[in-house]
Amino acid sequence: MPTETLRIPTADGHADAFAAFPDQGQRHPAVLMYPDGFGIRPALRALARRLAGHGYYVLVPNIFYRHGPSPVIELPEHIGEEARPQVFARLMPLIEAHTAERALRDAGSYLEFLTGRPEARPGPVAVTGYCIGGLLAVRTAAAHPGQVAAVAAFHAPVGADGPRLLSGLTAQVHFGHAEGDMTPEALGELDQALDAAGVGYTSEIYPGTVHGFTMSDTDAFSPSGLRRHWDRLLPLLDRALADR
Repeated sequence: MPTETLRIPTADGHADAFAAFPDQGQRHPAVLMYPDGFGIRPALRALARRLAGHGYYVLVPNIFYRHGPSPVIELPEHIGEEARPQVFARLMPLIEAHTAERALRDAGSYLEFLTGRPEARPGPVAVTGYCIGGLLAVRTAAAHPGQVAAVAAFHAPVGADGPRLLSGLTAQVHFGHAEGDMTPEALGELDQALDAAGVGYTSEIYPGTVHGFTMSDTDAFSPSGLRRHWDRLLPLLDRALADR
């Protein structure tokens, strides 16, 4: 499967990115995949390659490019509980510096670059993300309603910006929440906001999962949670992007 490392022009410089796609010489529906806070690394590349294997051009940007190319911070091969305090001590200033204003400026650059790739099919795209990347995916979808046909977010603080952000969605939606992140009451409030937005959506708590359940290089990883993630994500993309 072809993969490549790219540089995306932005208002603040250039963001390095990883791309995967099924084959050369054809154009494929495009997916912008936001990583979790740990960034582009083997686990994220594996997710992108697997999604690309289902017929998509997948672009994964380094959201913290202002602080350097990937890997922005040094990561252990396995991000276990012992390593997390040191990793987060270096990671949190980057997350805090990545304001909503910066994220929205970047989102437009990422989408413009993605839709200009010769391997990407013209027309609507999908956006997906993990953890903070899920919030960025929702912000991107709300800011570009005419371009984003589907948005998915996993173990992500999708309600962090309040109902107003969700009211801007027009894309088809799937939110997969970690059991440790979302109470049934909070899920009900989130679903009410999605109902008010009038979008087609599924929003569910994945049983037996904790925050980060899709990430195979962490202690949070849940094989069953990852399978459910694929079971929800692939049909969503097929419905939203097929024949467009």
